[in-house]
Amino acid sequence: VGLRVIHICLPEGSSKDEIVNEILRLNEDPNVQGLALDLPESLYSSKVLNAVKPEKDVDGLSDVNLGRLVRDDAYDCLIPPTVCAVMELLEDLGETSYRGKTVLLVGADGAVGAALQCLLQREGAATGSCRWKAPQLRTKLQHADVVIVGSTKPDDVPGSWIKPGTIIISFSRDLLSEKHNYGQQNNHAAENTVGSLAIAMRMQNMVKNTERWIQSQRYRKWDLRCLKLQPLSPVPSDIEISRAQSPKAVDVLAKEIGLLTDEIEIYGQTKAKVRLSLLERLKDQPDGKYVLVAGITPTPLGEGKSTVTIGLVQALTAHLNINSFACLRQPSQGPTFGVKGGAAGGGYAQVIPMEEFNLHLTGDIHAITAANNLLAAAIDARILHENTQSDKALYNRLVPVVNGVREFSAIQLARLRRLGINKTDPGTLTEEEISKFARLDIDPSTITWQRVVDTNDRFLRKITVGQANTEKGFVRQAQFDIAVASEIMAILALTTSLQDMKERLGKMVVANDKKGEPVTAEDLGVTGALAVLMKDAIKPTLMQTLEGTPVFVHAGPFANIAHGNSSVLADKIALKLVGEKGFVVTEAGFGADIGMEKFFNIKCRASGLVPSVVVLVATVRALKMHGGGPNVTAGAPLKKEYTEENLQLVADGCCNLQKQIQITQLFGVPVVVALNVFKTDSPAEVDLVCEIAKQSGAFDAVPCNHWSAGGRGAVKLAQAVEKAANQKNSFKYLYNLELPIVEKIRIIAQKVYGAQDIELSPAAQSQVDRYTRQGFGNLPICMAKTHLSLSHQPERKGVPTGFILPISDVRASIGAGFIYPLVGTMSTMPGLPTRPCFYDIDLDPVTEQVKGLF
Repeated sequence: VGLRVIHICLPEGSSKDEIVNEILRLNEDPNVQGLALDLPESLYSSKVLNAVKPEKDVDGLSDVNLGRLVRDDAYDCLIPPTVCAVMELLEDLGETSYRGKTVLLVGADGAVGAALQCLLQREGAATGSCRWKAPQLRTKLQHADVVIVGSTKPDDVPGSWIKPGTIIISFSRDLLSEKHNYGQQNNHAAENTVGSLAIAMRMQNMVKNTERWIQSQRYRKWDLRCLKLQPLSPVPSDIEISRAQSPKAVDVLAKEIGLLTDEIEIYGQTKAKVRLSLLERLKDQPDGKYVLVAGITPTPLGEGKSTVTIGLVQALTAHLNINSFACLRQPSQGPTFGVKGGAAGGGYAQVIPMEEFNLHLTGDIHAITAANNLLAAAIDARILHENTQSDKALYNRLVPVVNGVREFSAIQLARLRRLGINKTDPGTLTEEEISKFARLDIDPSTITWQRVVDTNDRFLRKITVGQANTEKGFVRQAQFDIAVASEIMAILALTTSLQDMKERLGKMVVANDKKGEPVTAEDLGVTGALAVLMKDAIKPTLMQTLEGTPVFVHAGPFANIAHGNSSVLADKIALKLVGEKGFVVTEAGFGADIGMEKFFNIKCRASGLVPSVVVLVATVRALKMHGGGPNVTAGAPLKKEYTEENLQLVADGCCNLQKQIQITQLFGVPVVVALNVFKTDSPAEVDLVCEIAKQSGAFDAVPCNHWSAGGRGAVKLAQAVEKAANQKNSFKYLYNLELPIVEKIRIIAQKVYGAQDIELSPAAQSQVDRYTRQGFGNLPICMAKTHLSLSHQPERKGVPTGFILPISDVRASIGAGFIYPLVGTMSTMPGLPTRPCFYDIDLDPVTEQVKGLF
């Protein structure tokens, strides 16, 4: 019938535990869709039968399957093949009506006997069962119209006990090797065995099971149970709100949204990694709509992009019954314990449990830290060994003799091919080739790869490495960055598969050699090891919102030296899961001029995805600051300009909102303005912002109250987004990749920031020339500048004009795939303030609950 059958023969005398272990292994093998058992009678125990996953149980003998049979769940259950064969044989013998008939099962205990009785009783038969040694056996046999035999008849039970004309069916497991005598010679009864028929029925079950598996691989309609919210006033702290809600078990959530059991790896009760195999399973499923949440130029007051993202999906799914997924960045623990606090959204629009979201999650950032620092260690160790060894000694250690055999590793063979040395035998290289292969000749002054740690630690901004005597005087200045600033994080966010990630990791340029040529992770031979450390981190983490709607948390690259967006893979998987009419909502870091521009020009280029709508987030008080309001310090009481109605300040500040709408229109995507409403905002101020936004080209502008009301407070926003997604979309990139690096920088500076022109320092121009010469000129641009202003000067609010944008340096993340010009100095290691958040964070030793996160 076209099935591929694997026959597993276990050693004779295998114990039940050994059999169960083999069954459990096959349960987890995604290439096995069905499992049939042929074991000695003594091993058919409940423990063995119930070890088989119900969905792979082609014999239909597990308790779960029998329960479905009893419940008459025809679709979900498989009738045991022997039972099918008995029923088929009875039908062939003319027994189509069982009403009033007595059927006796002899020696037919266990699952098969129970299933037979269930089906016969359902057809109207009076059934009974009896063992061969039972004292009432003779009486029961003489009253039976049909006798079904499940084990070998003992010699001391004569065939004459069975009345003439009785139908006898035998399904004894050893029926193919045993001779039976139930009195056929006297024409008292006719015996019928089910052996071959049972085998055919088992094959039928295998086909049915495979068809069911094929059906399960197709897209499944969501069956989502949303969680009820009961918002309180005044709104409690974020952690109190999070803790007051009982999240669904993550395996339940996964099933509700159509994930298969073997597509998730569960971490605790509320988090799960989702395997990339889903993309292959759903490759023919059309994508849903793709929504980006961006913001106006940020202020210390915060605009609430994360809360809008969460509020929007809660509104779409919990209140409008539209499938939706939020895709968020994983927060760094540095700011969590420093000045920013958590990043799970806020109020009644957040990801839960928020403490798990903010602390460790599933360890992705730790994996990045380990991979990053392994590469950093490899760079310094290689320089040390090259400085202290001859070519021959170095070569002998790089390609050692192991068990009498000397051979290159796969990554060393790849390096030989890149060098133009087409040899595979280590003994055949010339002295020149040995030197060329063994020496990377890294110029220490050009090393750009730094060590990282996921803690705000200002004293690691400049360090000296190699001071121990064992490093033989090789001392150099270096630094630590915060872990999320690692290029490996940017790669994680932009990669599209394991193979793609491995290639990107290998391309990372860590320094130049003394001839000015780039030295990569592949040259250092560390690519495979980095991929091993990142193999789990590449899988997005599934969590949920306060209203039980799904969220992917994956990757969290810096929004200045990197592109500041969550992962391409999370978006791609979510777009398949939501279905054609569903929505995936993701967020870009900082203002639209930075995060959104990079989302379009870098992330969309890497993913090939086309956005449907941009949601631009603004607040009245942030617009007042752009209109000339006084400076604000985080945590300090707000001045009256921000707490009292001031229409003039709002109107003046709307210039920044108008500019960000114009930037969005450069890419041809409809924009909806989401105005996050605070209790200090007057109705006139809210109306004014919405009116100006619509006059400036926004498809719609909607006030939102999701922070205080949950998804219900963002229903109008969700409706506006749904309408905007049906508008004509003429998405386009801002620049052509083939343009020179300087020209691409100029286009961003002039069209997005509003600069008059750009000015490159001699060092920046030198780097541009070098990258162009090295073949990296066709990469997109990732501008690293302050997020607090459209210009390079953070104090200039609103819409600055007439400025020259200074480019102090130009660097490259070749593995991630972009060039990043530095506008001024850019800190990649935050510091701790005088009073960090950790003063308020504590653990209750009795309940193990985290306190003080916000």
